[in-house]
Amino acid sequence: METHAFNAGDFTLPNVRRDFPEWHRGRPCYALWALEVDFPSVMQRVLAAQAHLAGLLLEGYCRQPHVTLRLCGFPTESPRYPDDFGAAGLERQLAALRRVRPSPFEIRIGGLESFTSAPYLSVSDPGENLAALHAALALGGDEVHLYTPHVTVGLYADAWPIPEVHARLQRFAVIEPLRLNVTGISLLSYAAPDIGGALTVMARYDFDSTTLVWLDTLPFSLEIPPTPPVPCP
Repeated sequence: METHAFNAGDFTLPNVRRDFPEWHRGRPCYALWALEVDFPSVMQRVLAAQAHLAGLLLEGYCRQPHVTLRLCGFPTESPRYPDDFGAAGLERQLAALRRVRPSPFEIRIGGLESFTSAPYLSVSDPGENLAALHAALALGGDEVHLYTPHVTVGLYADAWPIPEVHARLQRFAVIEPLRLNVTGISLLSYAAPDIGGALTVMARYDFDSTTLVWLDTLPFSLEIPPTPPVPCP
């Protein structure tokens, strides 16, 4: 369990607000697949958790509640770097989704837990559908971290003593989990120079229709052919 690894450390990892040019190399945005869970009930719990951790978190975190499924990279028409994300990678992901053909499922959002760098609301998935989607959306390369579904609450602003932070996390009262029905996933992006900046919805993939619908606010241009429906066996 991630909380066990968190408790094994001495201090949280501080986050800083700066441009990070050595990471983005001038590329404007970064893309990821996620569940959009920006519902009033979830936002209310996120805001309550942020208030509970007041004084510990980096100011200016405004990313909408979401559950990350897979990081993609920097969207570009002409990939040059290992962390670029182009049409070929997206086509592989869409083909994998068509093979898996996920059905709607339920997730449950619980109380406060933490990574060393960020606190989050726990996410349980009795059918292990999130793990299956995470695997299907892989673009190659070794897995570095164990996949832990979560809803990020914020980012730690300093190196706080972990025993004190853990005690504070445990005092966060949660009456019952929030139950959400998942019918599709979204391709999102955020401005690379802005740590904790808002997410933009690039496209949405619907489980039932197996189609990817692009929105009008695309931050880049990729020519992706429409996803054909897969006939039922």
